[in-house]
Amino acid sequence: MNISFHGHSVVMFENDGKKAIVDPFINGNGLTDLKVEDVEVDYIILTHGHNDHVGDTVEIARENDATVVAPVELADMLDAQGVNAVGMNIGGTFDFEFGTVKMVHAFHSSSFTHEDGTIQYTGMPTGLVFNIGGKTVYHAGDTGLFGDMKLISDINGPIDLMFVPIGDHFTMGIDDAAYAVNELVKPATVVPVHYNTFPPIEVDAGKFEEKVDADCQLLKPGESVKF
Repeated sequence: MNISFHGHSVVMFENDGKKAIVDPFINGNGLTDLKVEDVEVDYIILTHGHNDHVGDTVEIARENDATVVAPVELADMLDAQGVNAVGMNIGGTFDFEFGTVKMVHAFHSSSFTHEDGTIQYTGMPTGLVFNIGGKTVYHAGDTGLFGDMKLISDINGPIDLMFVPIGDHFTMGIDDAAYAVNELVKPATVVPVHYNTFPPIEVDAGKFEEKVDADCQLLKPGESVKF
């Protein structure tokens, strides 16, 4: 199994010859190592509807005949664009050919801004808990700090790997994210995401690394998690 980070909140899973990508924001993402035309995946998993997370989903899904898994309102929007979308909601689990993903709470907002400026509601934002290749991975999505992160860990854990936003302004900052890691989720390994893509979320990830008790891996785009 391989799990790699590709800038912002983009994460790629590869297992048993299948691939899934989370929140494929590529065009407009100055930190990613990916090009849309080179992405080959079987599944696209979306945490919520903001444009910097839906990203290039439609083009990638069409080119790969990929299945998109998303909150139900977002899935309906994508289905109307000819994408094979599976709608889910918080608490639900989807079975891959190589694992499962469960949608859990995230405290954020969720809408998609169309090219004409129209803003469309896209359901509740979510985090994601994956069980793949014998590992439990928690992608927190875009979220503020909330106490039930401990409940997510207690029910679905132990958590082998957590992707946690640290960029502040739109999500948790470093202090809140460190509290989530140390006191609530307690993952074995943590990778910070959702930082430095835009000026409002520029932070020093090294300060986060200093604050957490878990094995913290500051991945550059294209690098894989080391278990």
